[in-house]
Amino acid sequence: MTDFIFTGPKKYKTTIVLAHGAGAPMDSAFMNYFADNLAKHDFRVARFEFPYMADRRTGGKKRPPNPMKILIETWMDVINELGAESLIIGGKSMGGRVASMVADDAKVKGLICLGYPFHAPGKTADEKRIGHLAKLKTPALICQGTRDTLGNIDEIKTYKLSPKIKMHWLQDGDHGFKPRKKSGLSEEQNWESAIATIASFAHKL
Repeated sequence: MTDFIFTGPKKYKTTIVLAHGAGAPMDSAFMNYFADNLAKHDFRVARFEFPYMADRRTGGKKRPPNPMKILIETWMDVINELGAESLIIGGKSMGGRVASMVADDAKVKGLICLGYPFHAPGKTADEKRIGHLAKLKTPALICQGTRDTLGNIDEIKTYKLSPKIKMHWLQDGDHGFKPRKKSGLSEEQNWESAIATIASFAHKL
């Protein structure tokens, strides 16, 4: 059985399942904010941790992410446990990437990626990370900072993405959607913009 954190109302039609990124746990400030505020839009939000992060929590030792096979198996176990028919899946960076790799096979309602890692830092487009996005059949929303070092707005405009994918740009945002001071925007404003767009997208599914 998966150890979940559930946030949201007792009565709900849809559960949004969010997986963490490579470096921070399911209860990071970022993950807490998105879970708490999406719950205010009448969604139940579920969070879980991949095995390496769960081990880090109990053992206190930093570990690298599990092999992709294990990450995919973990996501499929979570989906099977909660029931695909009522799920929108996704998450932060790596968590959203792995969700995008299983969404079609799992037949979930939708996909939400919070800062998609289109490539590794300092690299260019990685076919392993974007190839499947051209053929994606699941309705998807990718919230991305315009200056994300793992895929900025100029780079992504050149990628072939499925028409099922909607991009929502967070102005001057980095990989965590944080803008520079000179932009006149705050991190919270970008987070709020992402929340509102996610809620609208999810309610329409």
